[in-house]
Amino acid sequence: MTELDTRKTIVLTGASRGIGHATVKRFSREGWRVITCSRQAFAEDCPWPAGPEDHIKVDLADQEDVGIAVSEIRHRLEAHGGQLHALVNNAGISPKLKDGNSRMDSIDTPMHVWRDVFQVNFFAPIMLARGLFKELAAAKGSIVNVTSIAGTRVHPFAGTAYATSKAALGSLTREMAHDFGPHGIRVNAIAPGEIDT
Repeated sequence: MTELDTRKTIVLTGASRGIGHATVKRFSREGWRVITCSRQAFAEDCPWPAGPEDHIKVDLADQEDVGIAVSEIRHRLEAHGGQLHALVNNAGISPKLKDGNSRMDSIDTPMHVWRDVFQVNFFAPIMLARGLFKELAAAKGSIVNVTSIAGTRVHPFAGTAYATSKAALGSLTREMAHDFGPHGIRVNAIAPGEIDT
């Protein structure tokens, strides 16, 4: 078997910057195969091997695009044993007011923004986990949902849609742990604070 066939595999959303970018670098250094997912095309200056071949451009705000990405990930996993050892649902959006800095509160946030935020921050993680269930179960893998401290308190610049979507993701994580656990899949969340990105 080749090295690619024997390495553990992680799928990570929101890989293009911040926590996601740092996570990809860490797992790559540790010898994992990393399949990255983000809205952006693969950046050529990213320092991990096989980056362009293992990158999937996906708009998590588009349910149909998420479905296409799941199919593509499954196809790529089939070629290497059909196992997924880790899924990190890191992608998240937190829209701001037109000035670019001010939080969008529950009074002024347009409904289409609520829908987009919940699709990316809440629905995409469960869509990916369900879509990749067979591969995660085959590897006795792990799911990590990245929530936020904003999910438990009013935050000065994280808007209402973001905060409530992250709170919902925290609750979903608990429910997923109960549902996926009997199949050998661990499900946990981390709730980062402010990150200097």
